[in-house]
Amino acid sequence: MSHSFNKIWIHAIWATKERQPLIKPSIEKRVHNMISEQLCEMECSVRIINGMPDHVHCLFLLNSQKSISEVIKQIKGSSSHFINHNNFISQKFAWQTGYAAFSVSESVIEKVSDYIQNQKSHHQKKSFQQEYQEILVLYGFNNK
Repeated sequence: MSHSFNKIWIHAIWATKERQPLIKPSIEKRVHNMISEQLCEMECSVRIINGMPDHVHCLFLLNSQKSISEVIKQIKGSSSHFINHNNFISQKFAWQTGYAAFSVSESVIEKVSDYIQNQKSHHQKKSFQQEYQEILVLYGFNNK
C-alpha cells in the first residue's frame, strides 16, 4: 500500500479546575469557537463542541501526525490563555489536570454528536460526576 489512511474520531472530555462552573453562557460560544479554531489549526476536523459551565465535550478527527495528549494539551493551554487574556471571568481560569478521550466508531458518530449537542438537557437529569462514572464503567475503567 503506497499511502497511509486513518480516520480516528475522538470524543474528548475535560473539566474546569475543581469543576467550578466558570464557562458561563455569555462566554461559552466564544470559548467553543476558539477551541474549534485551535483544532482546525492542528488539522483536526471538528464535528461538534459543547458542554456545561464546568466541562467540555468535543468530537473531532485526530490528525495522524499528532497524539491525543498533544492535541488536548494545546487546546487546554490555548483556551485557558484566551479566557484569561480576554478577562472573560473575574478570577484566573484553569482547566483541571487530565482529560478523558475515547475513540468513536464511524457507525455511532451521529449518536455521539447528538449526545454532545444535547448536553444541557442531558445534565438536567444526570450530574457530570454520574455521567463520568458511567462512561468509565462503559469503557472498562470501573476498577480505577
